[in-house]
Amino acid sequence: MKIAELSTRYPPGPGGVERHVREIAVRLAQGGDSVGVYTTELEREYPWRRLDRSVPREEVRDGVSIHRLRAISLPGEFHYPFVRGLATALRRDRPEIVHVHTYGTNQAAIARRYSKRTATPYVITAHYHPIWSIEGGWVRHRIRGFYDRVLAAPVMASARAVIVQSEEEERLIRANGFPLPTVVRIPPGYTPLPPPPSGDRPFAASLDLPGPFLLFVGRLASNKGFGALLPAFARLSRHDPSASLVLVGADGGQRPLIERTARELGMEARVRIVGHVEDEARLAAAFREARVFVLASEYEAFGLVLLEALAQGTPVVASRVGGIPEFIEDQRAGLLVPPGDPKALSEALLALWDDPERRHRLGEYGRTQVVPRYSWEGVVGRLHAVFEDVVGR
Repeated sequence: MKIAELSTRYPPGPGGVERHVREIAVRLAQGGDSVGVYTTELEREYPWRRLDRSVPREEVRDGVSIHRLRAISLPGEFHYPFVRGLATALRRDRPEIVHVHTYGTNQAAIARRYSKRTATPYVITAHYHPIWSIEGGWVRHRIRGFYDRVLAAPVMASARAVIVQSEEEERLIRANGFPLPTVVRIPPGYTPLPPPPSGDRPFAASLDLPGPFLLFVGRLASNKGFGALLPAFARLSRHDPSASLVLVGADGGQRPLIERTARELGMEARVRIVGHVEDEARLAAAFREARVFVLASEYEAFGLVLLEALAQGTPVVASRVGGIPEFIEDQRAGLLVPPGDPKALSEALLALWDDPERRHRLGEYGRTQVVPRYSWEGVVGRLHAVFEDVVGR
């Protein structure tokens, strides 16, 4: 089957959707499909940054043809990436099916127009975020509201299938009230990280951290709950003056706010912003050495990074939002708290911080009982069944 995967960004651009697209594209190609990824040359959208010029605009990697097209955007809060040349590339390559990633994007609208002209079916994996969790101020929220009310219905209804990662994601999409085609629930898979480097706490040693640390991994974005996390850590640091908070991930516009808040709370020396970690063995060490992993997001369609922490035997504290409660059982693999509640978050962190036996029990349950349920091979098998059904129809 000839498959076109459409995504705003693709590795080496960092991010969860980007990893998701790569994992399924490579495995589809390994299974004998002809797979083309149509993406942009962006490394990130906010702040806007393009990939280094050394990254090829056209290449074949791991059996996947990668086409990095030019992206342009409206200015300021009207920011919205447009993918130039995408329709032309699809007409040139003539895929049998188009798989669009991310609700509300320009590539979804292009897929619909292309489908109307050529009768080529398309499916959408939503990676959906509700309006209140998106980045930006009231202008962006107003624009997104207009999209939900007026523009989304024909794009979503014309798809042959919509793929969601959790029951909550489906509920939120249906709450918009527009008609939908068949909705298929396919949670993501877990990609094992390589073994950490040898030595005594190599990640902590690389940052000169003498004591235990609380770890966050993800984009420093507005929906990740730093407004609750930093005050919660302030309370934890008063309890244990040797503790540090380590933030790993590319800046999504929140770094200045995080640094300012840390200074105001008097703990700028205790909050370490590491940035994106390219070396996956080093990232595995960060997960394994952390005393607790925290994800205080306002919303997560799934929360794949929690599986990465649990795979290293590290217990998690996370918000009870989105798809997280559907695979993180409270008190079994970690603790769940209401979003935006610094007091509840700090109490959960304190409940685990000085209790090594409980931490071990939760982390071990996650490693042995939760993580094995999620494999990319299973994801691709179910996804391919959707493609075959759609193309057959």
